[in-house]
Parts: sequence; structure tokens; C-alpha cells
Amino acid sequence: MKKILLLLTVLLSLQFSTVSAQTQIDVNGVTVPRKIEFQGKPLQLNGAGGRSKMWLEVYVQALYLSQLTQDPQFIIDSDTEMAVRIEITSSMVSSNKLTKAMNTGFEKSAGANLEQLRPRIEQLKSYLSDAITEKDVFILAYNPLDQNVYVSKNEVLKGKIPGFDFKKALFGIWLSDKPVDETLKKHLLGQ
Repeated sequence: MKKILLLLTVLLSLQFSTVSAQTQIDVNGVTVPRKIEFQGKPLQLNGAGGRSKMWLEVYVQALYLSQLTQDPQFIIDSDTEMAVRIEITSSMVSSNKLTKAMNTGFEKSAGANLEQLRPRIEQLKSYLSDAITEKDVFILAYNPLDQNVYVSKNEVLKGKIPGFDFKKALFGIWLSDKPVDETLKKHLLGQ
């Protein structure tokens, strides 16, 4: 009996170590890396999920943190490295639709700070204004050392936007009490 239990324990351990050793996961047909590097710092996948609009999946988003957590307010308030990775999954997504959705998200997230953030929101929209095609990947990464959000498209830096207040509102789009998508929020939190 002890040998059977030992064998089962070993087999289960091997199975779990294989799963945790995977370098990527599949989310709705999109390959999502478990780790990304931002300015020399490794960030771990906290959670990932798809965003749908009218029964059509428009993108898959992943949240990367230096310290994994399921506490959305902790993430919003944290002055540590973090990033979101957004991969476009529909040809229906245009830069106009994406920036319009960002506007709506900021309106929900920023609250009374919206007007103060408006120039920086416009700056972000300008970085997203190029034509968008299916499989484009955007990374919005926050660096606490200079308190800038770095915006990249397909591994090309488009620019950076200053301010911890901007970072809080940006991540609040998906993680605040009024997220753009409650199901996506749960997935980003690994729930």
C-alpha cells in the first residue's frame, strides 16, 4: 500500500511540475507567455482572459506583476513594476474603437481626476492611433522608478506617459470597482 501511495505521489508531483514549467498558456486560442521582461525585470502572469463585445471576442488580455495577488485595489495602488498585454483577436477592432473603449474605461476608473488626466489620455490615444490588425500585441507597462507608463505595439516603443495617477486610472479600467468587464477582471486576478 505504501508503495502505491508513493508511486501516486511521484506521478502527481511530476504532472504538477510539468504544468508549472510551461512557459506559456493558451487563452481562447492565443498563446500567452507566463513571464515577460520589462526593463530587465521579470514579471509573472497573474491572470489572463478574453474581452468580448456583442458575442465577439475582440482581444485577449494578460496582467503581469512583480508580486502576484488577487487583490485588485492592491494592484491599482501598488507603485511596483506591472504590465498588461493585449493581443487583438478580431479584425473588427480599429484604433478608433479601441481609443473609444479606453475613453469609456477612463471615465469609469478616473472619477474626479478625469479632467486632470485628459491630456495624458489623449497622449495614450495618439500612441494607439496607427492601423490595428488582428494579432497586434500592445504592452502597457509601468515603471515605478520614473513613474511612467510605457506603451509598445508589436515590441516597438510608441512612447511613455508620466504619472502614478495615470497608472492607477489605467489599471483601474480593468480592475476598479467599475471595470469595463467584470468577467475579464476576475480572469486577470486569476480567479
